Amino acid sequence: MGLWNFIKDSGKSIFGGDDAEPTKEALEQEIADLGLDATGVDITVEGDTVKLTGAAASDEIKEKLILAVGNVEGVAAVEEEVSAEGGAPVFHTVEKGDTLWAVAEKTLGHGAKYQEIFEANKPMLSHPDKIYPGQMLRIPQS
Repeated sequence: MGLWNFIKDSGKSIFGGDDAEPTKEALEQEIADLGLDATGVDITVEGDTVKLTGAAASDEIKEKLILAVGNVEGVAAVEEEVSAEGGAPVFHTVEKGDTLWAVAEKTLGHGAKYQEIFEANKPMLSHPDKIYPGQMLRIPQS
């Protein structure tokens, strides 16, 4: 089980309004639009917290589901009780001025590994330069 905090006022706007509350249907649609397989994972929303329960196909899918629903405006936390293959996910929160190169230097030890972070965050990232402060990224573990 894990609990990850996100910046509520940062992220993709999918709820249609400044004070709109997250909904299960909108989050499920976001996951579907990203082409992620959420088979076996149930989503519930309690205020600004999203809960994921069930069994994911892999650790990668579990981590991408956490990020897909967490990096949405209006979501402050994601709590998960999703079984998968391995260990705890490693995430990094983007800070002002960060680039994927800088994140790769901090987390993987070499900036040239930024492409690994980009690939690990597809389809949520469409381009290596399109990251924003407050966004949480998945850091691949070798």
